[in-house]
Amino acid sequence: MDSYEQEALNDGAGLVAGIDEAGRGPLAGPVVAAAVIFSSPWPVDYGINDSKTLTHKRRERLSCLIYKSAISVGVGLVWQDEIDRTNIHRASLVAMRNAVDSLGIIPDRLLVDGRFEIESKIKQSAIIKGDTLSVSIAAASIIAKTVRDRIMDAYSQLYPEYGFAGHKGYGSAAHMTAIEKYGPSPVHRMSYSPLSSLSL
Repeated sequence: MDSYEQEALNDGAGLVAGIDEAGRGPLAGPVVAAAVIFSSPWPVDYGINDSKTLTHKRRERLSCLIYKSAISVGVGLVWQDEIDRTNIHRASLVAMRNAVDSLGIIPDRLLVDGRFEIESKIKQSAIIKGDTLSVSIAAASIIAKTVRDRIMDAYSQLYPEYGFAGHKGYGSAAHMTAIEKYGPSPVHRMSYSPLSSLSL
């Protein structure tokens, strides 16, 4: 899980930041990205892995370990209104750039999950399925997912009729039933189907 970090180190990079996002698919809420810089040797023995493979309890525990052991952690968000104005692809890249910009220290190399690089002057590598291949990207995926889940839990308090705490904004049957009954909330992504077809 640290071969990409080792490769960057061998190439002269001192500080390597892994970057990932969470929340491309949901019908509501922001897309959240995180950037994580570890010192070498990287904490591969923590059991850090792609956030989608971990339980909620495990993610919460690992997020505490990541914050404790990382040199710096940055978080970037793009809210649903901007997602609707642009598109989720662009919003995700902006969120990842914002996460890098919020780091307390400038890294020498970026490892970005996915096919696309972000807007940055820092040397970077886009890594398909990077959250399963890089410990830094996997750590970023855990932070991004944890932060986003907490936001959706807060939205569940504001809009309890939608049950955001249970489905985190994804299009579950219960969520779709709530939309049909109550209409969209202020935090729904109106550019997403089937919300985009609603007559408001």
